[in-house]
Amino acid sequence: MTDLRMALGLVLTGSIVLVVGAAAGIARLRQRRHQRILLNSVSHFVDHDASPSFITDGQGEIMYRNKAAGHRFEDHPADTLAHAFDDLFVNPSALLFRMQTKAQIKGASRGDIVTRRGHVRLSVHCVTDDKFLWRLEDIGDRSAAAGRDADSLSLPMLTSGPSGTILFMNEAFRKLMGGRVKTLDRIFRDLPLRSGQVYNVDAAEGVISCLVAEVEGAGGRKEVYLLPATAGASSVSAEWSGLEALPVPLLRIAPNGRVLASNKDACCLLKTTIPEGTHFGELFEGLGRPLNDWLQDAANGKGLHQPEFLRAVNDDEETFVQISLNRVYEDDEPVLVAVMNDVTELKTLEAQFVQSQKMQAIGQLAGGVAHDFNNLLTAISGHCDLLLLRHDQGDQDYSDLVQINQNANRAASLVRQLLAFSRKQNLRPEILDLRDTLADLTHLLNRLVGEKTTLTLSHDPSLLPIKVDKRQLEQVMMNLVVNARDAMPDGGEIRIETEAKNLKSPLERDRAIIPAGDYVTVRVLDDGVGISSEKLPKIFEPFYTTKRTSEGAGLGLSTAYGIIKQTGGFIFADSIVGSGTVFTLYFPAHEKRAVEAVAKPNVKPIEMSRTADGVVLLVEDEAPVRAFASRALRLRGYTVLEADSAETALETLQDKSLEVDIFVTDVIMPGMDGPSWVREALVDRPDTKVVFVSGYAEDAFGEGQPDIPNSVFLPKPFSLNDLTTTVQKQLH
Repeated sequence: MTDLRMALGLVLTGSIVLVVGAAAGIARLRQRRHQRILLNSVSHFVDHDASPSFITDGQGEIMYRNKAAGHRFEDHPADTLAHAFDDLFVNPSALLFRMQTKAQIKGASRGDIVTRRGHVRLSVHCVTDDKFLWRLEDIGDRSAAAGRDADSLSLPMLTSGPSGTILFMNEAFRKLMGGRVKTLDRIFRDLPLRSGQVYNVDAAEGVISCLVAEVEGAGGRKEVYLLPATAGASSVSAEWSGLEALPVPLLRIAPNGRVLASNKDACCLLKTTIPEGTHFGELFEGLGRPLNDWLQDAANGKGLHQPEFLRAVNDDEETFVQISLNRVYEDDEPVLVAVMNDVTELKTLEAQFVQSQKMQAIGQLAGGVAHDFNNLLTAISGHCDLLLLRHDQGDQDYSDLVQINQNANRAASLVRQLLAFSRKQNLRPEILDLRDTLADLTHLLNRLVGEKTTLTLSHDPSLLPIKVDKRQLEQVMMNLVVNARDAMPDGGEIRIETEAKNLKSPLERDRAIIPAGDYVTVRVLDDGVGISSEKLPKIFEPFYTTKRTSEGAGLGLSTAYGIIKQTGGFIFADSIVGSGTVFTLYFPAHEKRAVEAVAKPNVKPIEMSRTADGVVLLVEDEAPVRAFASRALRLRGYTVLEADSAETALETLQDKSLEVDIFVTDVIMPGMDGPSWVREALVDRPDTKVVFVSGYAEDAFGEGQPDIPNSVFLPKPFSLNDLTTTVQKQLH
């Protein structure tokens, strides 16, 4: 019985195995049948597709191709897809493997590829586990060669990638090289290529010289065209009729300067038509020497392939062109080929950089000159004050001395403008409500504008206070209003508008970046003649003026610019010729409230007695200034110790028995500067008072340094009374 049971079990197990095997076989047959039906359906679906389509197995073997694929690749039959695409783009095996792997994971994959015929989109869909549908779709050439049939060009042309891989060569280039080449270094000996230069090409028939014209494309791609460069370049098979199709601006020029031919890109670059016979000098200027001489030298073989920068003769806008001249021969006569590149943006950036460097240099020069002039003016006006002390109004020399004094003050005003431009002037910033400041200034501005011009003010009710030097702000506003008045000789309206602005993000304008934050803006608008676009970028330069010579010195706007920038603000100008000009000022808003003006009590002025006492240590490196200051202080009764340098002053103070009540010292001196020696001297004499004098701004010596106690600042140029009064106030 046991044996019978075992036999029945074996039979049953075998039957189950047979049934399972049969079921699996049937399932496989059904799956294969289903796959055949699916493949047949897919094949039927894409059979009439206009785009080439393939069905491959997992190894890339082609199982099916539609009619479009057969027609497109009829001259390149292949068993694998990689072999079929071998002449289409570089290294197809790696690309197909990556796309197929991605399709196995995600079901499909797609990529845009640069081919010899432009851009195509290759897509793959996973039909079954090991069957893939590939579709090649033309999507148009979006590179620099878009819209051109490169194979129709008689000039050799290729497209290269960023790494120097050749993506496409037209028929003329393949014929020149004797076949397809994969990298640029197999063609050109000297890399990288530069447009407009002549290179040796390793062609199939030997080394030839060709002129290279290069066009930048998207994604780092470049198009390279070969043009004839010598009399022996006929093997390049270049026909001048092909110039029109090239995307490189080209001119063909006779040695006498007559333009023989031009292509469409040249006309577009120069923004004009170029009739045959036009002289080269009618198109360009700015070489620095006669253009005919340059062209004749090039025709004689001198200076070839050396690019020159010229300015196109164009009334609409400024265009700069880089031109390389190359010599070819036609009927044994030399002809010049000019390869042009638009370098307007480059030259504009260069001009802006040079201008900024020039403005910085002028600012430094102005600051240095102003400092020296302040010393001279201090000596002149000071000694004039000393002379006035010895002459009364009835003296015949008195009026001459007054004239000297007045002109010295006028010169000092001019120096202050230079310091304002160089942002080294002395400012006394205070927190102001701009509405009150402009309201107080209105009566003076109304007198300035005259009867034919009206002045209106419009304020933002939510205006925040600002921190500025009130006197300097008034100077800026008067200058802008006077300029607006002069721009309207027949009268009109000048509007001053204020507004509170909150910048959520930095504002970039005219190469300046305004940080985010709260600002108070002031706009001065007029309806005058306006400023042309060529002059507008120059209006803040010192001594540049749009007025006639006798009407302005050109320091007003440069002074306003320096004041606004030193305050931490920004100033911009917008103008339309015939419609007017708008100046916009940005001031950083201040958190504190404006300090209300409080009536100051009448303070009795300090009595300036000739018997004033005290010991003054005067430190000044300029001998004329030191001589005047010393005499002025001695006239008031002070005992004066003189030193021509900080080192001499410290040596004098080594005498511990010497009592000094006050230091009067220049800030900027050779060797140790004023603040440095004063800090050292105050270690042993902490109670000594200090008066700093300088032709520079007060903060020029205090930035990043702790404040010096018991010190005041006296700007140069100063008068006799200014000096003695300041010393007297410090001592008492």
